[in-house]
Amino acid sequence: MTKKRIIVACGGAVATSTVAATRIAELCKEQGIPVEVVQCRVSEIAANCDNVDLIVTTARVTKDYGVPLENGMAFVSGVGIEAAEERILRHLK
Repeated sequence: MTKKRIIVACGGAVATSTVAATRIAELCKEQGIPVEVVQCRVSEIAANCDNVDLIVTTARVTKDYGVPLENGMAFVSGVGIEAAEERILRHLK
């Protein structure tokens, strides 16, 4: 399976995206999906979205980058994690 490239972005600093990125990397490892996780700020998504399979943000994003976009706040809040994981896996499989 080809390595999937995921951007995990947050609004300001990298604290929330680190929580989400760590959980997404663990989830993909458990599922046998090779991934490369790129962390950045929301303002840097456009500069990083070459060859990206999925964007997960912990901030509100409405811009269309031409790739699937999921909200990753569940990984920070702890609410709705299973549903968020299912949506992410659906994009990657």
